[in-house]
This record gives sequence, structure tokens and C-alpha cells, in this order.
Amino acid sequence: MAGETIINFDQVSFKYGHNHPILDEVDFSVRRGTKITLMGQNGAGKSTIFQLLTGVARPDEGIINVSEKISIATARQVIPRDQLELTVREFFQKCFKQKVYDIDPRIDAVLETVNLSAPHDRLVKSFSGGQQARLLLAGALIQDPDLLLLDEPTNNLDKAGIAHLTDFLKNYEKTCIVISHDADFLNAFTDGILYLDVFTKKVEQYAGNYFDVVKQITAKIEKDNAKNAQLSKTIQEKKDKANFFANKGGKMRILAKRMRDLAEEMEEDKADIRREDKTIKPFIIPAQADLSGEILNISSCSVIKNHKSTTRKVNISLKKNQHLLLSGPNGIGKSTLLEAIASGESKGSVIAPGIKVGYYRQDFSTLNFEDTVRESLLSVMTEQIEERLRATAASFLIGADLINSKIGNLSEGQKGLVAFARLVLQKPGLLILDEPTNHINFRHLPVIAEALNKYQGAMILVSHVPEFVAQIRIDETLDLGK
Repeated sequence: MAGETIINFDQVSFKYGHNHPILDEVDFSVRRGTKITLMGQNGAGKSTIFQLLTGVARPDEGIINVSEKISIATARQVIPRDQLELTVREFFQKCFKQKVYDIDPRIDAVLETVNLSAPHDRLVKSFSGGQQARLLLAGALIQDPDLLLLDEPTNNLDKAGIAHLTDFLKNYEKTCIVISHDADFLNAFTDGILYLDVFTKKVEQYAGNYFDVVKQITAKIEKDNAKNAQLSKTIQEKKDKANFFANKGGKMRILAKRMRDLAEEMEEDKADIRREDKTIKPFIIPAQADLSGEILNISSCSVIKNHKSTTRKVNISLKKNQHLLLSGPNGIGKSTLLEAIASGESKGSVIAPGIKVGYYRQDFSTLNFEDTVRESLLSVMTEQIEERLRATAASFLIGADLINSKIGNLSEGQKGLVAFARLVLQKPGLLILDEPTNHINFRHLPVIAEALNKYQGAMILVSHVPEFVAQIRIDETLDLGK
């Protein structure tokens, strides 16, 4: 029945281990047929809420009511590493608990829905990041769920891909909950917002489109701040009077105690203000010392069209303080080229001897997921100074509570911040960045853009976010789509 409540969180609390609370007595509900945005800072626990909904995780306290017989499917942020070696057919078969014998026509239909053409025997790992994002969405849609959960679905998608996904969601008639930092994308279809506050561990629920809700949140914060300011003033007056009466002695001390009790009651009446998400501190990625002459030369590259690779002649020469933007649609071969350059296996590219390469991969495969954060940061440091390591980590919101966590246990956004911290400590001469805005809280992006703008080594950047690229000095563009 349209409009009925199909999800209800009732006083739900959840924590990882003994000292990492995620949710604290959370209450919210979702009605059938609505499209809801789930927001919150990196590491707040948004993906955890998805795990609780699907039964992958269980609450420590409280009750999660999900309507009987409703099916749920999740399009995750990244394809699990153990599925990268699967063929397209095997990937979709794995979406079902039981073998589906007529799966090929269903695959064709769902691939058409996400605007992706692919042979069924092609390996998943051979797809670009944007194409893998479409596969993830298709893997959820092929299950025809009553509730669709999308975790950062615009990551890796080019402009055309985001437009296609937006149109699909506008016309989608079932229930959908989306985690995303893309404001314009969200505003196109959102009916309401669930905001998970990383500080209070509570979920605030708002109705309306994205921009209207942001105004509501801002107005609420201003109102609560004004109320608290007035209460603070009155509380201080009560405390001053209490001190005055206490010094008088005798019966006045009883009055002084009453004043203190009133002050304490008023402290409890103060509204819990939703503190703004913390933003990473401004930082610099130091370039390798003594850079001179040509750092990278690209004379040819492979371009992929209609699943076929052709070689294209180019003439790119990067020296110190020169930034190259590599552009083109999903699947054209941008990530493949970056990987080949970084590994030294590109036949048409030459990196000068002695140049350190700092490589930010969109799938974080340069990180060892079994390492702790501390071990990962130490591994790129020439001088392993603990104080410098911890100070750098803290500037990327990686405090004492996370420094000894395994990389694999971090959220995707936190993995991204670790990857940037590694670049700062590594001091590369050639910086290669493949979609560095993916998974990152939008509040951090201007800080990251400024750091890349000031980087004085040679740099290659791939990004489908024009607003981000516009903040960075680009000296040359290589468009593989032309």
C-alpha cells in the first residue's frame, strides 16, 4: 500500500567493538514509495545503517521493524575484490541466492536500463570505474527489489551517466534510500533527508527536497543557538546570585542552593546543537626535492571504443609544476592509462629516472587493507618520525581512535583521507590522481583542490566533477574522447 511505513527504527543503538559507538537510541521511519537521502560525515555510519537494514549487522539495543515480504537490494560503493575476476554473467548470477536459468535476457534488459553495453563473458575487472558503478546499480535492479539502497551511486560516473541515473530515479516507483554528497543530483528526486550526526550519534529526519531541507537545518541551528545563548545568559545570572547569597550565610544559603538547582535545570534545557562536520585542515603535498627537466613524456596511448583498443599518437611533456587533465567518457581508457603509467608498463610513456610516483587510485588498491592506518602511513615515509606521522594523520581527521584500525575496516571516505595523508608523507615527484573526489565529504573538496592547485611537481588528474577541476590550475588537457 502506497504511503505505509515499511521501515521503522525504534531506539536503535549500535557500536563497533567496545568503544566505537555509531548509533545512539536512533528513531526514524520510511514510507513506501518515497526517495530518501541519507547524509552524514565520512565515518558517521551511513553504510552501517544499510547493513542494519539488510541484516548484515544487528543492533545492540532497540528494534528495527521492516515490513514482511519486502525485498531489499543494495548497490554498494565498490565491487568487492573477490568479484573482480567474475564474468558479467557470473556477477549477475551471484546477485541471486538460487541459480537463475533465464538470466541472459534479464542481464540484457537491466544493462539497457543503466545505459551499459557489455558481452556477458567479459571480466568485471576490465571495466572502468564508471562502468563498474553502472554494474553495481544493475546488480541491485536485476533483483527487482521493493527497497533499493544506493551507496554513493554517482561515484565514477561521467556527466552523461549521472544524468541517466537521475532520470531513472525520478521515474522509479518503488522505495529508495540514497547515500550521496552530490547536492544537485539529490535535489532532483529527494522527498526527505535522514541526517546521521557523527557527534550525537542520532538521526534527524526532515521532509522536502534537498535544498529546502538544508534551509530547514540552517534555520533550526540558528534558532537553537539563539535559545541557548539566552539560556546561558540567564544561567550565569542565577549562578552570580547563588554566589552572592551564599556569601551572606544563614538562610540565604538555602536560596543560593535553589539558584544553583535552577541553573542546572536550565543547562538540561539547552538544545543539542548539530555541530557542523569537521573539515580537514589546509595541507600541502610536498614535491620531491631537486626536480628538473622532463618528468614524464607521453608519446602514445590506448583508447578503447566499442570494446576495442586502438593506439593514438600524442605529444605530452610534463615538467615541474605542470598539471595535466586527462578527460573523456567512462570506458575510454583513462584509468587503464594511469595505471600503466604508474606501474611503468605503458609503452608510450616514460618517467624520468629517480622520480617517485604518488598514485591515488579510485578503488584504493594501492592500500593494503590488512595494514593498520599507522603501518600504511609508515610504509611511505623516508624518515619514520612518529610525531610527524600522527600530526599528519590528525590533520586528515584520523585520530588516536583510528590510527591502529585496519584499512579494510574504514569507511570509503576514510580510506580516501588515508590515501591523501600518504601522499603528503611520501613527497612524490609525479602525482597521479584517479577520481580523487569519490567518497570524500563535500566539505573537504575545496581544501583538497587548493592542495592540488599548489602542488609543484608534475601532476595528472582524472575527475568528472567540473566544479572541483575548476578550482585547480590545469596547464594542458588530453581528451581521449576526441
